[in-house]
Amino acid sequence: MKTRLLTGLLSLLMPAMVLAGEYDLTVDRVEIDTGDFVKEGIGYNGKSPGPVMRFKEGENVRINVTNNLDEMTSIHWHGLILPFNQDGVPGISFPGIKPGETFTYEFPIQQAGTYWFHSHSGFQEPDGAYGSIVIEPEGREPFRYDREYVVQLTDKHPHSGDRIMRNLKMMPDYYNREQQTVGEFFSDVSENGLMNTVRDRMAWGGMRMMKADVEDLQGFTGLINGKGPDQNWTGLFEPGERIRLRFINSSAMTYFDIRIPGLDMTVVQADGNNVQPVNVDEFRIGVAETYDVIVRPKDEQAYTIFAESMGRSGYARATLAPEEGMEAAVPQLREPARLTMADMSGMHGMDHGSMAGMDHGNMEMGSSEDMAGMDHSNMSSMDHSNMKGMDHSGMAGMDHGSMAMGKESPSDPFYAKGSGLVPTAANGGKFLSYADLKAQNPLYEDREPTREIELRLTGNMERYTWSINGVKYEDADPIRLKYGERVRFKFVNETMMTHPMHLHGMWSILDVGAGQWNPIKHTVSVQPGTTVYMETEVDEPGQWAFHCHLSYHAAAGMFRKVIVEGGPESKQAKTDVIAEEGGEA
Repeated sequence: MKTRLLTGLLSLLMPAMVLAGEYDLTVDRVEIDTGDFVKEGIGYNGKSPGPVMRFKEGENVRINVTNNLDEMTSIHWHGLILPFNQDGVPGISFPGIKPGETFTYEFPIQQAGTYWFHSHSGFQEPDGAYGSIVIEPEGREPFRYDREYVVQLTDKHPHSGDRIMRNLKMMPDYYNREQQTVGEFFSDVSENGLMNTVRDRMAWGGMRMMKADVEDLQGFTGLINGKGPDQNWTGLFEPGERIRLRFINSSAMTYFDIRIPGLDMTVVQADGNNVQPVNVDEFRIGVAETYDVIVRPKDEQAYTIFAESMGRSGYARATLAPEEGMEAAVPQLREPARLTMADMSGMHGMDHGSMAGMDHGNMEMGSSEDMAGMDHSNMSSMDHSNMKGMDHSGMAGMDHGSMAMGKESPSDPFYAKGSGLVPTAANGGKFLSYADLKAQNPLYEDREPTREIELRLTGNMERYTWSINGVKYEDADPIRLKYGERVRFKFVNETMMTHPMHLHGMWSILDVGAGQWNPIKHTVSVQPGTTVYMETEVDEPGQWAFHCHLSYHAAAGMFRKVIVEGGPESKQAKTDVIAEEGGEA
C-alpha cells in the first residue's frame, strides 16, 4: 500500500520536474586534416571540432568529461549563465581535470540560442579543443526557418599553440606575411608624394610598428566545421526554404568578414540573444562571437559561404547547395588591410598638432548622438606608461592630411574616424555595424549604473606583452564587484590591435546608444583608438574570468579575475578556490 502511494505521488510530481539531460565527452589526441596539412591536435569524442551539443531551455544538464590526455584539461561553456564552479576555468572556478579523471559538470539551462565550448587550459583550444552548443527555447522563436546549420569557424595553423607563443615572444612579426612591398611604396609615392610617403615609413619605423600589424597570426588555413576550403563543407537546401545559419567564430586569433554572394542575410541573433532583424550583405564576426542569420535561396544553384580574414591573409569557405557536389565560384581575397594613424590615435607621444587635414572634432566619439555611446574625449589623459621605449620622433612634421586617414572613407561609430579597418561590403551594399544591433526584448530594466570601471587595453607589440591598465594578469589584483549593482565598464583601447573582451558568467550590455534596447552580448570587440562602453548587471556570485579572447593576448597578460561579493544565500558558493598544480587559468 505504501509503495503504491509513493508511486502515485511521484507520478504527480514528475510532470513538474525537468529531468537532466546526460552527456559524455572524452578529451582526446586527434588527427586534424585541413586539406593543406595534417597535424596532431586535441578534440572531443575523437575529433575536432567536437560534437554539436543540443540542450533545451529549462532543463538541467549533466556532462561527464573524461580526460584521456597526459596533461590537465578543462571545458568552459562559453556564454552560458551557470554557477561559477561549473564555468570551467582552472585556478578561478575549479582546479581543472587531471589526466585519467572524469569530472561531471551539472547546471541548469537558463537561456536559448547559439553558443560554444572550449578548453581553458594552456593552448588546447587553438590546438582543436572546441565544439558548438545549440539551445532550443522554451517558447517559439520570433522568426521562421525551415532548417538550420551550425557554421563553426576557426584558424588552424600548422604549428602548435605552444610553438606559436614562443615564436611571437621571440619575434612579434614572426607570422606577418603581409609586409609592405617596394611596389606598395611606389604606389603610395604616386598617390601621396615622395616626402609624405618617406615620412610615413619613418614614423611607423620609429614606433617599431607596421601598417600591416592587423593580424598577429597568419599562415593559417580557415576551417568551417572542421573542413578546409578544398574540402568544402556543404549544407543542403530546397529552393525557397528559409535556412538558419548559426555562425560561431572559434578562432584563436582571426576575425572573419562573412558574405554569401548572391544571397541577402538577415541577422536575427547575436551572441545567443535575439536582435531586431537587420538585413545585411556582409558582417564581421569577432573571435568568440556568434551571429545567427536567415537566408532564403530561391534558385536551384550553389552558393559560396565566404569568410575572409580581416587582414585578408586567408579565408574559410563552404557551400550551400541543392545537391552534394555542387559548387559556386570562390571570390578572390581583397587587398590586405592597412592600419592608419587613426588606429594609433590612442597611443602616447603622437604630435596631434601637426596632423593637418584631420577632423579631430569628429574623433570625440561620444560628443554626438550618432557615435553610439563611444567617447574619445578623455584620450589626452590616458596613462600610456606601458608604451615607454617607443620612439615617436619620426612623427614630427608629417602631413597627415594627404595620407590614408585624410581621405574620404566609410565610417562606423565603432571604429576610429579614418581607420584602415573600417569594413565595407564587397558588393557595395550593407555591412553590419554594432550600431545596427538592437535587442528583440530587453533582458533587464533600464537603470543608471552604480559606478564606472575603466579598463585600458594596453600592450607592447615589440615585447609581445598584453595587459589591462598596464598590468599583466599575474601582477594584478582582482576586480571586485558587489552582487546587485550595475557596473559600467569603459574600455579604452590604447593599442593598434582589435581586442574581443569576454566577461564570464554575466551578460554584457553593449552601449550602442539605444537605451533599454542595447544588445546583450558575451563578447565585445574594441577597435584600435576607440573607447567602448558596456554595462553589467552583477547577478552571479563567485569568481569569474574577464579577458581578451585572442588566445595569445590572454596568455600574455590581458586577463583579470573578477570576484562578485555578496548575494542571496541560495546562490552563495565557496569562492576560495585553490588551483592545483597544473591548473593554469
